[in-house]
Amino acid sequence: MSAPTTKRTVTEREARQVAEAAREQGWRKPSFAKELFLGRFRLDLIHPHPLPADDDAQRGEEFLAKLRDFCETKIDSARIEREARIPDEVVDGLKELGALGMKIDTKYGGLGLTQVYYNKALALVGSASPAIGALLSAHQSIGVPQPLKLFGTQEQKDTYLPRCARTDISAFLLTEPDVGSDPARLATSAVPDGDDYILDGVKLWTTNGVVADLLVVMARVPKSAGHKGGITAFVVEASAEGITVENRNAFMGLRGIENGVTRFHRVRVPAGGRIGPEGAGLKIALTTLNTGRLSLPAMCVGAGKWCLKIAREWSAAREQWGRPVALHEAVGSKISFIAATTFALEAVLDLSSQMADENRNDIRIEAALAKLYGSETAWRMADELVQIRGGRGFETAASLQARGERAVPAEQLLRDLRINRIFEGSTEIMHLLIAREAVDAHLAVAGDLIDPDKTLPDKAKAGAHAGVFYAKWLPRLVAGPGQLPSSYGEFKREVDLSGHLRYVERHARKLARSTFYAMSRWQGRMETKQGFLGRIVDIGAELFAMSAACVRAELLRSQGDHGREAYQLADAFCRQARIRVDELFGRLWANTDDLDRKVVKGVLGGAYAWLEEGVIDPSGDGPWIADATPGPSARRNVHRPIR
Repeated sequence: MSAPTTKRTVTEREARQVAEAAREQGWRKPSFAKELFLGRFRLDLIHPHPLPADDDAQRGEEFLAKLRDFCETKIDSARIEREARIPDEVVDGLKELGALGMKIDTKYGGLGLTQVYYNKALALVGSASPAIGALLSAHQSIGVPQPLKLFGTQEQKDTYLPRCARTDISAFLLTEPDVGSDPARLATSAVPDGDDYILDGVKLWTTNGVVADLLVVMARVPKSAGHKGGITAFVVEASAEGITVENRNAFMGLRGIENGVTRFHRVRVPAGGRIGPEGAGLKIALTTLNTGRLSLPAMCVGAGKWCLKIAREWSAAREQWGRPVALHEAVGSKISFIAATTFALEAVLDLSSQMADENRNDIRIEAALAKLYGSETAWRMADELVQIRGGRGFETAASLQARGERAVPAEQLLRDLRINRIFEGSTEIMHLLIAREAVDAHLAVAGDLIDPDKTLPDKAKAGAHAGVFYAKWLPRLVAGPGQLPSSYGEFKREVDLSGHLRYVERHARKLARSTFYAMSRWQGRMETKQGFLGRIVDIGAELFAMSAACVRAELLRSQGDHGREAYQLADAFCRQARIRVDELFGRLWANTDDLDRKVVKGVLGGAYAWLEEGVIDPSGDGPWIADATPGPSARRNVHRPIR
């Protein structure tokens, strides 16, 4: 039985249908962010701020203390950067500490930490070494433990989770050389053969793949008698015959990660290794990422905290024109941005994580917003830190140390953080994913009106249904508590945050009105307006962050824990965010989107090729995309499990 050798081609509509089928279709629980995009500011869903149970907090704090000691005494981040590899003894030490099983239930040998404390642990270890943070996150957030926790059989949990908790590193394999965020074109196949499946294909950018013991592999099962077929998830032993790690990839940052290219050639996988039913693989992947995405902003929070520490210490020590550079407004504004944004980002992360732990809310949008907002703002904070440090920010830590100065790896952080805007859904893909969820209510009542495949009777029925929905919904967008000066008075202290929450309420309604107007204007073409949708999502992200910052400030005040300072930081963040929101609203309708499309067509058509003259292209030869034709490997296997 031979594997397919032709490249899979699909239409744009087919690709959308595959992605749509993998979405969670219903909303069984409330969602603060979903309501926010609909113009309903449900502060009651996030305030008072939820808190972890006392025993969860105690267990989490005890592990954080052990992890901090390990990070301070066993992790040499400069060595990892220099050698581009995490020493095996460090990985072994993390195993002994139980760090591989932070999110795995104690009955399987894990630590059973909550999402809140798992994220705190990632922020801590990620600040010591982002490469180690990536290893632990990829293993637990998207590797074998999470999909098995959600979709695995009891037998699979009993078999694999104890291994993942203490000894075995796992990896998640979805991306292919010619398939990124378009899973409809997935080419890796899993052909049924008796009670087994035969895997053939090539996977790219397999984080942990070089050292993994267990793999979660997404492959396409062909439809046949007795087989539904479709994209399906499998747990695969990395040592199975026919698996070759053909390359360990190298990147501009995260130099210590074990990321590779993995080829499958007639790899036999027992049916017992299949996770869930055939065809459920993409749904499993997306559901896993609902909370899995929170690990990335956790490490962004850690990066923000470190940026603030270095900015504070350096800007107090460095003098320019007779006073510390921090007291010069041009530098001070950057420090204020870092401090306020770090506070808000931690607020977003902790709120989303606690809601995930409580399982009272549907947090698919909140987690996606946290990932989007965290990855964008953390990289900007690191960029501002480099600017504050000046030439020393551009200089490597090793060079600084060699000439007798403190080895501050600011430029390394900038390189390490850059991938977060691409990892687990690029910023552009996150915009589209969140936008789809944000307009779900509209598509549920009026989607048939703009669907070209629907009949006239279907459209008529949808029109009547939509009329009823909008007759009730639209009037509620006219006025609300945000117009009453007394609203949210419990947030009015020495520093008044109530005005910011009124701003959020008013602008949530404005956001919903803007979305409705755009849908009415563009209808079926709405999905092509990616610039508009991206700004809609960015506005929602800012409003969510403002809400989280205010709620966190009030929590800290009520606990007597830096409440006054928290209010100051929340106020600063909200004032900065309001400027960004106002600008984004203006750019919804005043932008260069149409002109940009014309220029792009000109570029692709060669109209501006003359502009490229006068330079030398140092790129090497070779295809833009490597050949991924199934077949036996012709390369040396660089797989190296850590034992």
